[in-house]
Amino acid sequence: MPSYETLSELLDPATTVLLTTECQQGVVGPDAALPELAHAARSSGALGNVARLVAAAHDRGVQVIHAVAERRPDGRGASRNARLFRAAERLPVRQLTGTDAVRVAAPVEVAGQDIVVRRLHGLSPVQGTEMDALLRNLGCRTLVVTGVSANVAIPNAVFDAVNRGYDVLVPTDAIAGVPSDYTAAMIRHTLALVATLATTDEVLRCLERHARAGLRRA
Repeated sequence: MPSYETLSELLDPATTVLLTTECQQGVVGPDAALPELAHAARSSGALGNVARLVAAAHDRGVQVIHAVAERRPDGRGASRNARLFRAAERLPVRQLTGTDAVRVAAPVEVAGQDIVVRRLHGLSPVQGTEMDALLRNLGCRTLVVTGVSANVAIPNAVFDAVNRGYDVLVPTDAIAGVPSDYTAAMIRHTLALVATLATTDEVLRCLERHARAGLRRA
């Protein structure tokens, strides 16, 4: 795990953005389209840790962006060039614009200053969305990536952010995928090569220290 000095440099609240990925009702909620993934996100504690990080970000002045995957009821503009997309069209719960399925799921809270980025196509919350422009306009240097799934959207987000020049930090206990042993292997053998890894508690302690240092300077 990284040293406090490394985390402290990465997690400057003024240049850090916390990203939640597909933490929406239709993905991780009680009536999710993929119950196995929803169960993994909740039973592992990952969704709860996302909520803890979001709450701390709200308290410490860190910008939060929620990335939501959805589709129009008529399917216009949606991707169909992968098995995953075609399977999603047949699921009993569909991520349709304007429905409960695309609302951010409890216990994650959305504050007034948060930004919600919605995508109608593709696998990544970064590629092909307004994410990069928003991050640059926000002065982001470090993107903290959380949510689901470790199978698809999380590695896409990490690679896309790294390719665009951002430092990426992944709280390893705030992401989930299926099966759980795949998630652990992907973190160890893939994400560790391109992102800084930490635990939720380590990130929270660092943000708290930043806050105390700011009070002392004031």
